[in-house]
Amino acid sequence: MNINTVNDLIETTLPKLTARQEEILGLITLAIEESGLPPTRAEIANRLGFASANAAEEHLRALAKKGYIELSPGTSRGIRITHSNNHSSANNFRQLNLPSGGLQQLTLPLIGRVAAGCPITAIEHIEKQVPVDPSLFSKGADYLLRVKGMSMRDAGILDGDYLAVKKTTEARNGDIVVARIDDEVTVKRLQRKKDSSGSYIELQAENPEFKNIIVTAEADFTLEGQAVGLIRANGI
Repeated sequence: MNINTVNDLIETTLPKLTARQEEILGLITLAIEESGLPPTRAEIANRLGFASANAAEEHLRALAKKGYIELSPGTSRGIRITHSNNHSSANNFRQLNLPSGGLQQLTLPLIGRVAAGCPITAIEHIEKQVPVDPSLFSKGADYLLRVKGMSMRDAGILDGDYLAVKKTTEARNGDIVVARIDDEVTVKRLQRKKDSSGSYIELQAENPEFKNIIVTAEADFTLEGQAVGLIRANGI
């Protein structure tokens, strides 16, 4: 049985979606493509004019029951697309288990603790090489960064996860980035803001237990890269 035959079987065996369910699946795909993250229930409700986030939750559960998405309990963005129904264009940020093998794989260096003053991809920071299916990350990843802590919990990024990062010095508002502030490397959501004193950068946590970081003019700030994917290293 070839790949096309398998895909045809998937198309015919999955239940058909309602127009509203197709709309929501398309919205989820677009959000992942544009920001690297699935939307929250509140964002879906606001975008589609639902009265409450509960209405969005009901549609998400229906999509999950039909096999198009998987829902991860305990996180506001815990949505993973498992079948796109032709809505998928470029899923930049997918939560996936470590690949068990494949015909086409590349290896990415896994970066652990980063020493002060050293390039993030310096050889002394590399814990190991991890085999990865190159099709997982549409933008292409240059390395994996081992996540430390739970400051990005509500974005579905947990302690111990492997964050796939593309090297870049540019990012848009709302992107999840790897940034260096003085001698500390952190993963946060980038926001450029203005107030009466001028422009500044705020690195936002996705967990109310953690404070956002305001990057002052005096700080030595470097954008190390943009998150383009996530590997759930423990298989959860």
